[in-house]
Order: sequence, then structure tokens, then C-alpha cells
Amino acid sequence: MQATTHLCPCCGKPRRIAHLLELYERNYRMLQRLLPALDGHAPRQRVVSRSERDCPLHLEIVERDRYTQTLRLTYEFVDEAGVRRQPDLWVRLYRDASVAEALECSQRPPWEAEDDADPAAHAFLSAQWRRNLLLNKWLDYLLDRGHAFDAAPLPEPA
Repeated sequence: MQATTHLCPCCGKPRRIAHLLELYERNYRMLQRLLPALDGHAPRQRVVSRSERDCPLHLEIVERDRYTQTLRLTYEFVDEAGVRRQPDLWVRLYRDASVAEALECSQRPPWEAEDDADPAAHAFLSAQWRRNLLLNKWLDYLLDRGHAFDAAPLPEPA
């Protein structure tokens, strides 16, 4: 891989894909604390966590497959213009690998890089780092503020 000036925030060395995957693993472990039913049945489609020290946190199950699940975590602010969601993170959970990847939107962009020296690869990985570091720091904040979703599996909506 071509040398880069981007350094890994955990060790100060040039960023490597292995470091990004470790970040995915940390995010998954924090999501397990936020949503204890993660390994079993996730809660109904939309739930809200209320904390005395923070805004209500909205969680929506966007997609559920055998080994993956896509969640949307957000605060919802309502004003005269309508509903504003900030931050509005979509997260794909890979339960079989125990990793969580922050996505830019509901669909991950296609991988277009030709090889490791391709600028598209560096741009893609830089964007992944930014999103997943944001998710990591926000999850830490949410857990510190006392957010959690009910551990008991809830029935699916009718």
C-alpha cells in the first residue's frame, strides 16, 4: 500500500485496514451495550431511548437479514420546517463477524478502486474512518449519558 500522511488515531502509525476493522469491532461492542437484544431479536422497527441527561435517541431497524442488520440512530428535532435528524447515522451490523460499520446512507457506495495506490481507495477509506470515528465517539457519549434500549425482545409490530 502506498505511504500516506493519514495517521491512525489509536497508535499514530499510518492508517491500515486492520485498524479500521478494529474500530468496527469496538463499535459493535458499544452497540451491544446500547442495545442488549442485538444478538437476539432486535426491538420493534422504531424505539426511543430517553435519558435525563440527553435528548431522546431514536433507533430504527431499517433492514434485517440472517447475518446483517441495518440500523438508523439519530436525534430528531421538530421545528416549523419539519423533522430534522442530526446526527443521522446508518449502521450495518454484521452479527456473524461481530462488527458494525457506519454507512453514509442506506446503501454502501460500490468499491471502485483498481488497486491499493488508487486514489479512490484512499478517499473511500478516509470517508470510512471519519464516519466510524464519529460513530465510536457518539456511542461513547450516548452510553455515558445513560442511553440504552430495552434488553427484552419486543413483539414485531402488526
